Amino acid sequence: MPVSFNHTIIASKDREESARFYRALLEVDAAPSWGPFTNIQLSDGTLLQFAEPPVEIQMQHYAFLVDDALFDRAYQRLCADGITHWADPQMRRPGETNTGHGGRGVYFKDPSGHAIELITKPYL
Repeated sequence: MPVSFNHTIIASKDREESARFYRALLEVDAAPSWGPFTNIQLSDGTLLQFAEPPVEIQMQHYAFLVDDALFDRAYQRLCADGITHWADPQMRRPGETNTGHGGRGVYFKDPSGHAIELITKPYL
């Protein structure tokens, strides 16, 4: 069996709010949830599980490869919702997108403070 990524747990201040944010951003449906997890499933089958840990949340980075049409819709939602975003991971170019690696990209933070990146072309 080839290796594929199956799931990850994303620490959240409010797991329901985080799941709603990612569902709207990535235009995916909720997945069955259980125990301490609120889940969504990406189109490739990867499960994102949101949980509220009993510890301080450390920022993580999550990058999502999306097509141009979804990038446009997601970027419009970010702007309409007043979400601060940057063209670069150092957060020095606010209110912009980038055209690195032959595609487009944008960086912003989710409701729990994680650094999120949307890109339209893979780095490799």
